Amino acid sequence: MHNPKLLQAGIKEVVFGENVKVVQPVNIYGCSIGSGSFVGPFVEIQKDVTIGANCRIQSHSFICELVSIGSDCFIGHGVMFINDLFASGGPAQGDKTKWMSTRIGNRVSIGSNATVMPVSICDGVVIGAGAVVTKDISKPGVYVGNPARFLRDI
Repeated sequence: MHNPKLLQAGIKEVVFGENVKVVQPVNIYGCSIGSGSFVGPFVEIQKDVTIGANCRIQSHSFICELVSIGSDCFIGHGVMFINDLFASGGPAQGDKTKWMSTRIGNRVSIGSNATVMPVSICDGVVIGAGAVVTKDISKPGVYVGNPARFLRDI
């Protein structure tokens, strides 16, 4: 019988702004989180992620490398960000040159269990719970469904 290599989740090499609250356990490393932000439990935020000021990241969300989130944003429970589109038919297997980036503007709210592919989302957008964002969003408003589509102005 073999023993596995055990690794600890935790907080490592993170640049925090003032008055940031983090509820453990979390796995946050190599990223920056702006002042006044909140991170709930069971969240993973990977390296090179930037999160602006006054954001709220709810529990069980996953924010992968190459994601940038503006200020005054809300990320609901269980939101998943994706950076690997399996362009060659499977996972990039560590070849980060195949990964793509995601940019979230300011004042964006993303509902629980939404999935965000590598896209750009402008300021002032609401993404409904369970939506799958597959294309850039350049007009403020409410977007819902799979794939996410414009529902109405705010």
